[in-house]
Amino acid sequence: MTFTCAVALLLGCASCPRAQAAATPRNAKEFLAYIGTYTGAKSKGIYVARFDPASGRLGAPELAAETVSPSFLAIHPNQGFLYAANETGDFAGKKSGAVSAFGIDSHTGKLTQLNQQPSGGDGPCHVAVDQTGKTVLVANYGGGSVEALPIKPDGSLDAPTSFIQHRGSSVDKQRQEGPHGHFITTDAANRFALACDLGLDKVVVYKFDPANSSLVANDPPSASVAPGSGPRHLAFHPGGRYAYVINEMKCTMTAFSYDPARGELKEVQNLSTLPGGETLKPNYSTAEVEAHPSGKFLYGSNRGHDSIVVFATDPATGKLTYVENVSTQGKTPRSFGIDPTGNYLLAANQDSDNLVVFRIDQKTGRLASTGTSIEVGKPVCVKFVPAGK
Repeated sequence: MTFTCAVALLLGCASCPRAQAAATPRNAKEFLAYIGTYTGAKSKGIYVARFDPASGRLGAPELAAETVSPSFLAIHPNQGFLYAANETGDFAGKKSGAVSAFGIDSHTGKLTQLNQQPSGGDGPCHVAVDQTGKTVLVANYGGGSVEALPIKPDGSLDAPTSFIQHRGSSVDKQRQEGPHGHFITTDAANRFALACDLGLDKVVVYKFDPANSSLVANDPPSASVAPGSGPRHLAFHPGGRYAYVINEMKCTMTAFSYDPARGELKEVQNLSTLPGGETLKPNYSTAEVEAHPSGKFLYGSNRGHDSIVVFATDPATGKLTYVENVSTQGKTPRSFGIDPTGNYLLAANQDSDNLVVFRIDQKTGRLASTGTSIEVGKPVCVKFVPAGK
């Protein structure tokens, strides 16, 4: 997608042919899989690989943009811009990480940096774009805070309009001595923003106003998980009535009902992400959770155990039924990506430097290895964009 088309789509130009194609990404014949990483000896920034949804083939990775530790990525709704959390503790001479904005060339896969803004706290580890494409939200792990950054019409980031410092602690005095913001996203109606704070054992809820990119405390202000659980990431069921929180420290998944009128979460279930009989070990922790586009399945990653857990979802109650755990064929799976067709899952194994492709059984949700794997240094996150024709 050219910058002209990207801006046209942002402004609502339905006549742009590429804008129309981007509006229906599931029908794309090829996708660009963007991979966020921790930079080091084997990684220089954000990588891109071409993905064929018909065969599950994943091409060789190429460097799309050089930038410092772009651990987590988010794609603008118009598919023309990409945003990265630069997970550092020093930006522009201050104790802060950064958020970088890039323009996407959907033909070559290359990214052009538009600008950067401070994240407001050190160690930013998650970014999301609101439903209207007007705001980037960022969660800072080290700083224990969240921030909102307006998006300009050209895709670049404006100065932050909202910054909220979380306060408090929880029962684990080593891991939960203070707040640790780990995730933030908006709900489907774009009225509320939900932030997981590992240090507080809470999902903090904010009223969100996309017109001015503001965050204001909600009533009720939060929902709690079991003490010492460490909520990490959250995924909404496609129907919007349920939300699932994966808890890093206890290797559990908490299912909530969600009231979109009040922004209220109520726990309905809590269960292990490990196989039956498997006990929690010191090196075990969870990382990512994602709902299947069909709404029938839910997936979560286990580090240490090095597996993806599969659950079936009851659409009437939101409750989960355990299906299986599948080895990710690598070490320390961080995030993973389900491709827009819902047929494949790409697991990012941070400590074995590889990305592995699994086929999803559409009836059972089970995962089967495709035999496809590529090498990428310290992969963390996978996001998809339709490739240009």
